[in-house]
Amino acid sequence: MTQMPPAAPSTASSGSFRIGGDLKVNRLGYGSMQIIGSGYWGPPRDEAEAVRVLRRAVELGVNLIDTADAYGPFYAEQLIAKALRPYPEDLVIATKGGVVRPGPDNWQSVGHPEYLRHALELSLRHLQVERIDLYQLHRVDPRVPIEESLGELRLLQQEGKIRHIGLSEVGVAEIERARQIVDIESVQNMYNLIERGAAEVLEYTAREGIAFIPWFPMATGQLAAPGGPLEALAKEHGSSPAQLALAWLLHSAPNVLPIPGTSKVAHLEENIAAGTLRLSGTDITALDQIAA
Repeated sequence: MTQMPPAAPSTASSGSFRIGGDLKVNRLGYGSMQIIGSGYWGPPRDEAEAVRVLRRAVELGVNLIDTADAYGPFYAEQLIAKALRPYPEDLVIATKGGVVRPGPDNWQSVGHPEYLRHALELSLRHLQVERIDLYQLHRVDPRVPIEESLGELRLLQQEGKIRHIGLSEVGVAEIERARQIVDIESVQNMYNLIERGAAEVLEYTAREGIAFIPWFPMATGQLAAPGGPLEALAKEHGSSPAQLALAWLLHSAPNVLPIPGTSKVAHLEENIAAGTLRLSGTDITALDQIAA
C-alpha cells in the first residue's frame, strides 16, 4: 500500500464510472446527509462550514453529489443550490424521493404516484434545476405496487424531468422486477467493510453495469473512529482508518461509487485522499479478517 501524500489529491485518482452509460463521474462522491442538523433534521449546525465543504468537494474533483428531499427535510437540497449554483457542467446531482419525515430520526416510505410527482417537483425547485440527473426511489413502499411508483417516475422521465432512475435498499428480485418497468441505472444500499448484507446486490449490479452506491460506507463512523478496528493497520500503512475503509470499497468492484459524508472540510480532504490507496491481496485479507 502506498504512503499518503501530504495534500488531498483530486478524486479523479479513484477512477471513473458512467452512470447510465453517459454520466461520467469520479468514483469517490459526496453524500450530503451529514451537513444537516441532529437526527438528520433541521438546518446545518454550521451553515458556513457546510457551504465550504460542498465547494471544496467540487474543487477536489467530486462530480457526484448524493442527496434526498428527506434530508432536513429539504435543507440539504437547498444548501447544495446555495453553495454550488451555477453548477459545473460535469456535476451530477443524485437525489431521492419516496420518504417523509414526521420528525428527527423518523423515516416513513410513501410510494404513491401523486406523492412522488409532488416530491420530484419540489426537488427541482429546491435544487434549482430543470431535470434531475439521477432520481432514486428512496424506499419501496410495501403498500404500493412498485409498478405504480416506478410507472410515475417513468412518466416524469418521459416528460424530461428525470434523466436516469435508481433504487435504494432493494434486493435482486426487486431490481429485476423494477427493470421490467423502467431502466434502473443505480442501486443505493447500505454496504461497508463490516455490513455486507448487500453482497448479492453488489455482484448483480457489477455484472449488469449498474452503479452501486453504498451508503454509510464507514458504518456511521465506527470504522473511522480512534481506537477502532482499522486503526493499527492504518498506522502501519501511513493512512487513516477512514481511508482504508473507502479504499476497500473502491477495490470491491468497478461499479462501486462510495459517497462518504462529512460536515468538516478536513474530513472531506482525508476521505478524498483514499482514492490514491492501492490495496494488495494481503491487505484485503487482513481487512476481511479484521471485519470478521
